[in-house]
Amino acid sequence: MSKREVYEARTEELLAPIIQRMNFEIVDVEYVKEGSTWYLRAYIDKEGGITVNDCEAVAREMNEILDREDYIEGSYVFEVSSPGLGRLLKKEKDFIRSMGKEIEIRTYRAIDREKEFYGILSSYDADTVTIETGEGEKKTFEKSDIALIRLAFDF
Repeated sequence: MSKREVYEARTEELLAPIIQRMNFEIVDVEYVKEGSTWYLRAYIDKEGGITVNDCEAVAREMNEILDREDYIEGSYVFEVSSPGLGRLLKKEKDFIRSMGKEIEIRTYRAIDREKEFYGILSSYDADTVTIETGEGEKKTFEKSDIALIRLAFDF
């Protein structure tokens, strides 16, 4: 495992009891570099949506744990956020929750001269994702070809 993966896994492990006690859900944890700054981000959710106060409560408790455990080398910024409208589908539970909902898929390379696809998530497995388009056509994508997959949203 890379350092990034170790940091993310350890953070999720330490965050889990806080999240369970507050009846929230961990959507994702990421350790990323943006510009010259490293960020450790936890995305949380709950039925009805997460508030700023929810994020603040989790961050306050988790900051104490991060200071005590001190398992991440160097400096970083810790953030707690909601997954937002365009929630990425990464884990099994994300796909389960999104069955029957409209999703957006962007591929690394063009497929039939397109790189962006929209449709209703109809099935998935370890290697593929299948959507049903507005024309009733089923399209199956290899997960290895997918650059981004998230819930679609209209404004």
